[in-house]
Amino acid sequence: MTDEHSELEQFLAKVEARAFRMAQFATGNRDDALELVQEAMLGLAERYADRDASEWPPLFHRILQSRINDWYRRRKVRRWTLAWGDDPRGSEMPEPEFPDRQATDPADGVARQQAMAALQQALGQLPLKQQQAFLLRIWEGLDVKATAFAMNCSEGSVKTHLHRATMKLREILGEHWP
Repeated sequence: MTDEHSELEQFLAKVEARAFRMAQFATGNRDDALELVQEAMLGLAERYADRDASEWPPLFHRILQSRINDWYRRRKVRRWTLAWGDDPRGSEMPEPEFPDRQATDPADGVARQQAMAALQQALGQLPLKQQQAFLLRIWEGLDVKATAFAMNCSEGSVKTHLHRATMKLREILGEHWP
């Protein structure tokens, strides 16, 4: 039991920062993102700790995406009920938090930081499903089947959302992407 617990803790520690950034992209709010990731981690630990460790990534991402979708629904109902007309992501945009690799030329490092900031801003402009598909497939490296499971949709939908996200990102970033 201790080994399983330790292995689960290691998995959660490994996925925590990326999951936070995914939730922050989706919500645009640091506090909401922290709460969503914490709920997803707790959900995985409570319901699926006894599963094989290879099953945890798609299960965790499915729980996280479900929490993000619930967050959007609550915001939509709240906005409708209170007749607020703000963006469901809020006005706060997350700070770029991409790891900076060592560059031999300082100009390369600056260009990389600018490119990552542009990508972060462009990701914030994508519809939620496109954002989810892009982050799960490209950033997390999940395969189509695991991404479909995490997003609770068909594999064809994942491919469609990813294609649309890629086309939109190319359109937004254009020649500014190195």
